[in-house]
Amino acid sequence: MNKNIELGVVNTLRIDRDSDHGFYLVSEDEDDVLLPKAYVTDEMSIGDEVEVFIYNDSEDRYVATTQRPRAMLGEFGYFEVVGVESFGAFVDWGLQKDLFVPKKYQKIPLEVGMKFVFRVCIDEDSSRLFGAHKFKDFISSDVEELKENQKVDIIIREKTPLGFKVIVDNKYEAMIFHNEIFEDIWIGQKKQAYVKKVRDDKKLDISLQPIGKANEDIATHRIQKVLTSNGGKLDFTYKSSPEDIKETFGLSKKNYKKALTELLDKKIIKLEEDGIRLINTDI
Repeated sequence: MNKNIELGVVNTLRIDRDSDHGFYLVSEDEDDVLLPKAYVTDEMSIGDEVEVFIYNDSEDRYVATTQRPRAMLGEFGYFEVVGVESFGAFVDWGLQKDLFVPKKYQKIPLEVGMKFVFRVCIDEDSSRLFGAHKFKDFISSDVEELKENQKVDIIIREKTPLGFKVIVDNKYEAMIFHNEIFEDIWIGQKKQAYVKKVRDDKKLDISLQPIGKANEDIATHRIQKVLTSNGGKLDFTYKSSPEDIKETFGLSKKNYKKALTELLDKKIIKLEEDGIRLINTDI
């Protein structure tokens, strides 16, 4: 149970009392917040503890909901612009009340229908949540704690001629280069990835596959899995095209060939004139 009510995140609070408008929930310090009737269920009773997200209502008061936004305070999410006013824009972040994006936090003038990655922030002076499309001030350059091959969470932010810009662990900016992408990815997608390199200029390179032996293990298992799901035989060899390899296995040709060699050495597969055949399911 929360010691106090925290804006922009999920709180565990106790149902204290009923009212015409819904249940009032309290934290350990006895501060209270309304859970409107729309979110009250028959299973809820006075004294129960419930998990709720806290945000601002139209009058900037704290209000609770059992719904979850697509991103919480300090996180990044992919939202669509659903309203534009002279003083800012509104984006759909998954709650009944849209998230406000002030003009000064817009990288470009926003228009209805646009979709971008935004950061959920808090105005410390007014205690209001807002969205930021211009979020450079919220990005950290303190990357020393990151290590090569460390697993991280990313959200795909933007496509560029070099590759895709991503946000790492809701704190850092990084790049995944086109020539190292062997699967379909898209703007707004959240997934796990790996630190490939921490540069001297404090910039990060990210890989969708683990580095080194771990990546080789994934490649061999992936080939075996695809073979199994296709009856144990495929018309692939060492000479197959990089495009076909990428589409079928989600691997680079280099990793594919290394994995093929390992599987052949372990007598897991057999290379025939017209393709590869699975002969042993044990790796």
